[in-house]
Amino acid sequence: MDSVQIEKMVTVTYHMMTHLTDGTIKDHPEEAITFVYGVERQVPTLERALEGCHVGDRKSITIPSGEIYGEHDPRLIAEIPRKGFLKQRLVQGQYYRQMKKGKLISFKVLDLLPHTVRADFNDPLAGIEVSMELEVTAIRDASPEEVEAAREAQVKRRIGCA
Repeated sequence: MDSVQIEKMVTVTYHMMTHLTDGTIKDHPEEAITFVYGVERQVPTLERALEGCHVGDRKSITIPSGEIYGEHDPRLIAEIPRKGFLKQRLVQGQYYRQMKKGKLISFKVLDLLPHTVRADFNDPLAGIEVSMELEVTAIRDASPEEVEAAREAQVKRRIGCA
């Protein structure tokens, strides 16, 4: 019986729940993912959970925010001058986005003060963790062509082209 190991084509069905920073849990429909294990990189918690599994094995995992969207960093909250920002876009609790000198300025407006804005420059998903119920539904040897295609896709993802 095959087990999950490097260069095996693995199919996993999963039910995912995101745990938002305000305590809300968002339920997602069941999905499936097929990938070449050890070549197409997954988050470390998922890879560790799957290693050595067999078809039919089930796991419950929690993926910390640091592995997916990053931790919420309080150092990325700053009070900045309002001058130069489009007033109609500065709405408390909303994300402000504007191109300035060819660069995207993006932040969440926490507070509007008379001359300044308290802004959160964290990624909108920072601090969110994910829990998953997974089942390994298929394992087979990946063909040399599949392994090579997976390597190429992984390189493209690493440099931001996928």
